[in-house]
Amino acid sequence: MSKPVEGQQQFKKKLNPMDVWAIAFGCIIGWGAFINPGEKFLPNSGVLGTAIAIAIGALIMIIISISYAYMIRKHPKAGGEFIFAKMCFGRIPAYICGWFLIAAYLSNVPLNSTALGLVIDGLAPNALHFGFSYTIAGNTIHLGEILLACGVLILFAVINMLGTKKAGIVQTILAVLLGSTVIVLVIAAIASPLTSWSNLGNLWGYFKLPDDPKLGGVGIASAIFATLAIAPWAFVGFETIPQAAEEFKFSFKKVTIIMIIAILFGTFVYIANNTITALVIKNWPEYIAEGGRWPLLYAAQQILGKTAGSIIVGVSVLSAILSGIMGFYMASSRLIFSMGREGYLPKRFGTVDKKHSVPQFAILFCLIISLVGPFLGRNALSWFVDMASIGTSIGFGFTCLAAFITMRKDKDVNIFMKILTLLGFTFALVFIVIQLVPTGLGVNFSTPSYIIFAVWIMLGAGFFLWQTLAKKRNEKNASEVVEEKPQVEENKE
Repeated sequence: MSKPVEGQQQFKKKLNPMDVWAIAFGCIIGWGAFINPGEKFLPNSGVLGTAIAIAIGALIMIIISISYAYMIRKHPKAGGEFIFAKMCFGRIPAYICGWFLIAAYLSNVPLNSTALGLVIDGLAPNALHFGFSYTIAGNTIHLGEILLACGVLILFAVINMLGTKKAGIVQTILAVLLGSTVIVLVIAAIASPLTSWSNLGNLWGYFKLPDDPKLGGVGIASAIFATLAIAPWAFVGFETIPQAAEEFKFSFKKVTIIMIIAILFGTFVYIANNTITALVIKNWPEYIAEGGRWPLLYAAQQILGKTAGSIIVGVSVLSAILSGIMGFYMASSRLIFSMGREGYLPKRFGTVDKKHSVPQFAILFCLIISLVGPFLGRNALSWFVDMASIGTSIGFGFTCLAAFITMRKDKDVNIFMKILTLLGFTFALVFIVIQLVPTGLGVNFSTPSYIIFAVWIMLGAGFFLWQTLAKKRNEKNASEVVEEKPQVEENKE
């Protein structure tokens, strides 16, 4: 087990199991869990196809989480996958892992902030459409949306800077609100006379044929696979847990169950939102095909009334978005801090504020980068997120392979655990391939995403070279100082 080196910047142990669960759950569930029933899940896979696909995706993530829990116990340091890669594979693989994870985590902060405008627009249309406006990548951006997103980004950065415990309390409140409001929706749907099994229609979904206005059925296999192809990324966020490992004030043995519970809660939210929508809205295929906006909100308004339904869904989705901002702020800043502390980024990033025991400089850097996002708009940001999502797959792969190597070296687990790590590594490779190679599954990069991916690789290579040369210069200067010191003393004699 790796231990902090004496003299390194240290955190205080402030996070309890509930806080850590809230970080993972809040990062897993975002805006997509509430809008995708109408945009992807029901049209492509129906109720049963979506439920099966999401359940399989959850199982894959649980398999991968086993490797994470094992490696956290072995190397409980901020940085997570980056540290695992460094300990098992060396400097360059660790940098590759960390560089892509920065993109994966940090891009989700501004993306979540831009979703706030979509929520407000769904609840109160055009409320933020004031001031100047412009269009980027087909998305019209208004001053009101920019002000709201930037204000929330600043607020949550400040909360993070005030200390881990305060951030953990806010995150826990948001996660509890998110989970409880979805439970309220489920109970209301069960009790409502509008809910009917006959509304489900084709359990495997429908699609609108390009040259035919009629709705056609989807085959069972294609229905399941349509959502299964994106299901793994629906659970991205549970792996943020190891980034704050140095701040846990509980046994690392609890990490496995915390991760699994977070994944299961995420599974519940995805399936519940999708099923409620179909059970309540009569002829939902026609409603969606005709452009019905946000069918889950419409379903909630039907069973609870317009005001109460809007409040419950509004609180739920806002909690999901805000907890995502908070969670990815924490993950991004701890990863950047760790890379600074280990010498992969400028040392200033690897410092901890003495009063609040948080990496304030890293958090401030995350804020400055994130504030650019609202000005670019959600469509342009989606290119970055498409590219960055491969970072989580790279993190999965490094972690699972590192776990396998560590298990073989330490000989402290059975063969079944080793098989799970190799299975997790295989899944990670599959995720990378279907993102990079056009397969027609709807998850590979768009052209702008390929370009941004290439640019990010070049930036990473250039920055690594610059850091390496700077490190060598510093070491050379230090050795020259040491050599000159005896001469100075000799001259004094």
